[in-house]
Amino acid sequence: MILPLLAVLFGLGVLAWSADRFVDGASAAANHLGMPPLLIGMLVLGFGTSAPELAVAVLAALQGNPGVAIGNAYGSNITNIGLIIGLTALIHPITVSSRILRKELPVLLLVTALAAYQLVDGTLSRTDGLILLLAFFGLISWSIAEGFRHRSDALAGEVELELETHPMPLRRALLWLGVGLLLVIGSSKLLVLGAVAMARGLGISDLLIGLTIVAVGTSLPELVTAIVATRKGEHEIALGNVLGSNLFNTLAVVGVAAVIAPVDVPPEVISRDMLVMGMMSVALFAFAYGFRSTRRVNRLEGSVLLTGYFAFMGVLVAAVVVH
Repeated sequence: MILPLLAVLFGLGVLAWSADRFVDGASAAANHLGMPPLLIGMLVLGFGTSAPELAVAVLAALQGNPGVAIGNAYGSNITNIGLIIGLTALIHPITVSSRILRKELPVLLLVTALAAYQLVDGTLSRTDGLILLLAFFGLISWSIAEGFRHRSDALAGEVELELETHPMPLRRALLWLGVGLLLVIGSSKLLVLGAVAMARGLGISDLLIGLTIVAVGTSLPELVTAIVATRKGEHEIALGNVLGSNLFNTLAVVGVAAVIAPVDVPPEVISRDMLVMGMMSVALFAFAYGFRSTRRVNRLEGSVLLTGYFAFMGVLVAAVVVH
């Protein structure tokens, strides 16, 4: 059990570090290529921080452990909203000024509803996976159109300021992009091997490992990005990072995993995990959309999200103890 634990810890550490380098390199390279700042915020920052989830999902599905892939995707979504947004809002309330992010909030609800509907029959087939991927490519097309149409959005301003404050030569950007990607893939493979070995050693499902250790670990890039951005007053980057990551996880990560290896979904995924993910998404929409005069996630709302997250973790720990 010691070796699998060390593999998981080392894999998580390298994964978090390399994912950060990958996103930095990708953002700088996109900027050198003339991509609008809003598009960098929506695609590169939003989707790029989910590179660990995608790498883990692909490797887990190829190795015949789809439970790790599904648990990682849905667990990361719950972690992103409950832990990351909750903790970030406690540190500093998150103000929402971006029109684009306000549009993404209801989109996240629709995508979550689609994912829940696909689980009703207890399976995620290749057809389900293809539908998710088609929806993802539709989302990318919409993001590109919005990125070129609304160049003055609040999110675009924060991304542009961040790129100007921390410039990176193109050669170094491409280096970090390549090195980061290789390390993400390598550390993900080590993480999956260690996680599966731990699950077998403890006699629990790989789904539970995916929902807990793997989900929290692959969400570390989002956590670091959100906290740093909020402390610098870049609230749109913090929220956009989480929204983009959750959309990517639900559509691309689960879609790719299902296309590679169709999954028989345990009943608890629907009755427990998807229910919590849906409730978290609805709560974030209610807090951040702007039904009040001030559009922000305040400290009280952050504490609600954080409490919900720890309650969910308590349920998962109880399930491990029972096993």
